[in-house]
Amino acid sequence: MAATPAEYIRHHLQNLTFGQHADGSWGLAHSAQEAKEMGFMAIHVDTMCWSIGTGILFLWVFRKIAKSFSIDKPGHLQSVIEIIFEFVNNSVKTSFHGRNPLIAPLALTVFCWIFMMNLMDLVPVDFIPSLFGLMGVHYMKMVPSTDVNATFGLSLSVFALFLYYSIKVKGPLGFFAEIAFHPFGKKLFFVNIPLESVSLLARPLSHSLRLFGNMFAGELIFILIAALYSAGLAWGAVAGVLQIGWAIFHILVITLQAYIFMMLTIVYLSMAHSSSQH
Repeated sequence: MAATPAEYIRHHLQNLTFGQHADGSWGLAHSAQEAKEMGFMAIHVDTMCWSIGTGILFLWVFRKIAKSFSIDKPGHLQSVIEIIFEFVNNSVKTSFHGRNPLIAPLALTVFCWIFMMNLMDLVPVDFIPSLFGLMGVHYMKMVPSTDVNATFGLSLSVFALFLYYSIKVKGPLGFFAEIAFHPFGKKLFFVNIPLESVSLLARPLSHSLRLFGNMFAGELIFILIAALYSAGLAWGAVAGVLQIGWAIFHILVITLQAYIFMMLTIVYLSMAHSSSQH
């Protein structure tokens, strides 16, 4: 248990990190300083495990519903999945103006996967770390979307698809022309290229940081509220009320952030399929 509130907060914000130690050996970091010294090639094991785990859970649930699908007697879970499917399908129809059978399944996967990762934020902040602590694991950060590496990985995947379809649909020259000849025309191509390049590179950055920033802030508030429990009975009662209120509000944040990431994915890929951008 952390000795001070500051140590408690830092402990809960530290990822379980695997990498190369200063002596050349490989293993888990036992402190924030060790994790920092491992550098760029270190792996956040908790982020990897929880994101893969929620992804497998998503696939299992949807496969289960697909195998037991019934028109006459749909179950409660099937009804919920149908509502989500219809919601995502309508979003794609409204925002995507090209023709690509990949977009709707991709949008559904993005929305559900990010929603499930975000949903982990509603688990009490001390519950999972305490369980792993009993097994000798000192750090366990269980919300993948509060790790900028995870959100940036997601946004880079979308950006790679954007580049692929931009070049495939418009051709290399057509894609270059969009960068070189907009927004000020062909004569000012030397101005257009830097402006459009910055705008292009800013997309994955803003796409990832929007999700990370909102989810990290939400997790930090949960941790701050949990820290109040150690301040005495009166503050513990206040913390209980605050925790319930923030959890209810955070359900909206969780859903909204998954929706925004999905919509930006659809919009970016729609731009990749359009003939021109203005």
